[in-house]
Amino acid sequence: MTKPSDFPNAWQRLWARGNTVRVSLAVVALVALAAVFGPMLLPPSAAEVSAAQFAAPSWAHPFGTDLHGQDMLYRVLSGARVSLAVGIAGALIAFFIGTAYGLVSGYAGGKTDGAMMRFVEILYAVPRLIILLIAINAFDARMKTWLLDAGVPGLVNYSRIVILVLSLGLIEWLTMARIVRGQVLALKSRQFVLAARSLGQSHWKILTRHLLPNLLGVVIVYLTLTVPAVILDESFLSFLGLGIQAPQASWGSLLADGAQAINPVKSYWWLLVFPAVTMSATLLALNFLGDALRDVLDPREKH
Repeated sequence: MTKPSDFPNAWQRLWARGNTVRVSLAVVALVALAAVFGPMLLPPSAAEVSAAQFAAPSWAHPFGTDLHGQDMLYRVLSGARVSLAVGIAGALIAFFIGTAYGLVSGYAGGKTDGAMMRFVEILYAVPRLIILLIAINAFDARMKTWLLDAGVPGLVNYSRIVILVLSLGLIEWLTMARIVRGQVLALKSRQFVLAARSLGQSHWKILTRHLLPNLLGVVIVYLTLTVPAVILDESFLSFLGLGIQAPQASWGSLLADGAQAINPVKSYWWLLVFPAVTMSATLLALNFLGDALRDVLDPREKH
């Protein structure tokens, strides 16, 4: 199992794996920095509605403009900010819930483990789209009312983003829990765990000081792969009109707008191409990094 002390060498091995990993790291870093700082560096007019509707890419508008004359570069970067925030936040929720659930289930064993895993299998059997639709329809209006009553009307437009983050995180933790539980089952019979029990250490200390540190490699790898999965789920929902709503934008909602602008008479290709290329490059880079981390942190690999 990978231990925390192995991580410095793991990062060195990751960087040494070749140009594919280095390019992936560069793409992820570039998109993240552009999403955070890009909209602030562009002129204020980029976010405003103008008369330059469906302007083709030019020096003034590198990604062209949309139906409302807004700069598409600004919209793509703003969409990246929302999509990455949803992906990272949802993956972190899945990380905490799945890791805790898998630790308890695998360590407890017996009937407790069986009951907890049956619950996971029941949730697996429910289509995730149904869960997301129920969560959005049931809680969106209530959260908006709660925000208005709390005196923060400026956050009302972000209620659906919060619901999406929570819903996606509560869906993606299932696989994380099964992976962690399987690792715990293999670890809890090892000598260092048996020695900790014989010394009278509490269950909490065994879980947090002995089992969890030895799971970090596997958990970090799956966390890296969960981020693009959550982004893809959010983009799919937004593409269907069930996710991020105007005035906010995400990659999925931008793709939906671009698809509507494609017709046999006039094709405004830049509305679809630039969001699609940005999202695809980011997801591909994240998946390459996840696969590389899995190989680097695998204790069976010879380096």
